[in-house]
Amino acid sequence: MNEGCGIKPRQKLVFTLSSLSSNAEKIAGAIRSHWGIENSLHWTLDVTFSEDKSRIRKDHSPETFALLRRLAINLLKQEKSSKHSLKMKRYRAAMDNNYLVQILNSAS
Repeated sequence: MNEGCGIKPRQKLVFTLSSLSSNAEKIAGAIRSHWGIENSLHWTLDVTFSEDKSRIRKDHSPETFALLRRLAINLLKQEKSSKHSLKMKRYRAAMDNNYLVQILNSAS
């Protein structure tokens, strides 16, 4: 596998605490489900906000902006009047204050 390309397969040992009964298949399914959701969120954040290109590095700014991006994603998902992508909803909200207010009102 990947011979000659300099990529070595690797294994990682991970410990997980759980209240699930000792059933390897059930635990593995829960872990895979968690990482599927996590990977999907990261993909959405990168497509919608170009998060991987972010140059925000100082003090608590990275955590603060990560929180704000997740808040924005949730608000954009709650706004149902438009069938556009999250990226297009974000762009429209930046250009149209009335639409921005509509997104903010959809949270209540």
